[in-house]
Amino acid sequence: MSEVESSRADLSGAQQALLNDLARAYLAQHRRERRWRWVWRLFWLGVAASMVWGAMSNMPSATAPVTPHTALVEVRGEIASDAEANADNLMTALRSAFEDQGARAVVLRVNSPGGSPVQAGLVNDEIRRLKALHKKKVYAVCEEMCASAAYYIAVAADQIYVDKASMVGSIGVLMDGFGFTGVMDKFGVERRLMTAGENKAMLDPYSPRNPQHEAYAQAMLDQIHQQFIDVVKTGRGKRLKDDPTTFTGLFWNGQQAVNLGLADHLGSLDGVARDVVKAEEVIDYTQKSNLAERLAKRFGAAIGDGAVRALRSMSVVR
Repeated sequence: MSEVESSRADLSGAQQALLNDLARAYLAQHRRERRWRWVWRLFWLGVAASMVWGAMSNMPSATAPVTPHTALVEVRGEIASDAEANADNLMTALRSAFEDQGARAVVLRVNSPGGSPVQAGLVNDEIRRLKALHKKKVYAVCEEMCASAAYYIAVAADQIYVDKASMVGSIGVLMDGFGFTGVMDKFGVERRLMTAGENKAMLDPYSPRNPQHEAYAQAMLDQIHQQFIDVVKTGRGKRLKDDPTTFTGLFWNGQQAVNLGLADHLGSLDGVARDVVKAEEVIDYTQKSNLAERLAKRFGAAIGDGAVRALRSMSVVR
């Protein structure tokens, strides 16, 4: 074999070896990509299954207990449309509790600093509607805090029980914010604001205070405060003591709340179920968020979209 032919043979062998290496690398990469595709498919399938399981677990059971029991609905944390203690969750739980024939009474166990007057008002209205419809008693049991919007809900109950050290009350309304005009002037920052509508920028924190706008906001707060007062007076009736501080936004400990007529007795959930409702077994009807719901809230629509795409891709042979 000539030297040229030998060189060609060596080159051909090197090329073939390179092609073999590239082919092996491609196959290895392809296998890794397939493994990861299946990992993500299984992940999204697990998320979807968790969502379905969570939705089913929150649905009232067809074999709900019919033996005499005390129905419990928890009001915990901030009361807001995007919080766990929102009107939809609370009203769903309340309807299930009232409709269960085995529930002798409904107990609201409250531990909340308050929140939205709108959400609280919706729940208060629904409690009064359900009481009239089903002729069942409702008791509120306050733990650490039953303040502001939480108390707005509690006054719909027939009786309110507190611990002697509970924080109760705060019957008031607030709107807070900041003003940055002084800071802006100090650093030479100019506010350039354009609006269509003379009141569109009302209470803008980067603009000077406007007495007319502040008077309008104060009138609105006063109206909401009066609505709160009316709800408390309707719920508590003649049990309220005539005290000038009751509706000033102050809060009291449980014993003081009983003395003022804001609450009826000292007591706990177990004591109310055993001694008042006369049904010692307590069944929890509270709507609880599950892992899938928390993931959905955190990652938004991307999770649902990813799950759908993953489930679709599983039917494609690759």
